[in-house]
Amino acid sequence: MSKDFDNFVEGLQNQIFEETRAAYGEVAFQRWLKPLYVGAMDNPDGHGRITGSCGDTVQIFLKFKNEKVKEASFQTDGCGSSTVCGSFAAELALGKSPDEILDITGEAVLKKVGGLPEEDKHCAFLSVEALQEALNDYMIKQKSKKKGKTVLMRKDPAWKSKEADCVSEFNFDAYK
Repeated sequence: MSKDFDNFVEGLQNQIFEETRAAYGEVAFQRWLKPLYVGAMDNPDGHGRITGSCGDTVQIFLKFKNEKVKEASFQTDGCGSSTVCGSFAAELALGKSPDEILDITGEAVLKKVGGLPEEDKHCAFLSVEALQEALNDYMIKQKSKKKGKTVLMRKDPAWKSKEADCVSEFNFDAYK
């Protein structure tokens, strides 16, 4: 009986893996199996936490050195797509300056992932919004350290109500 059960479980797992691979593609499937950059970070220079309308929460943690991201990580309580997208958002931030992070979009994450089912594409935008919030947190901390530093502001504070790209912009006048 134990061997029959083990064979059943193995067959079921293989079926789940094949269905997931077919629906999400090889790149997303492999990152789902072995996500990179997972975990909270002690004393991050920037931290962003966003909860989407789907209920998933994504957190991004950043550490900078010489104005470039030297470490990035993420946490999520969400679905496999949130895990994959959070992992790729953290990866895309590595080695980037604040200006370069502003260029990271939900579309960039989807391109890196290789695509997701339509109902899961919002996870890429959720992860990027958490990344932008982490960058905003970093810039606010920098401003408090150095007078006159620019601060990042969200372009569209109502981002959760639409499937729009959530790229931040510099707002030079707001913090003079």
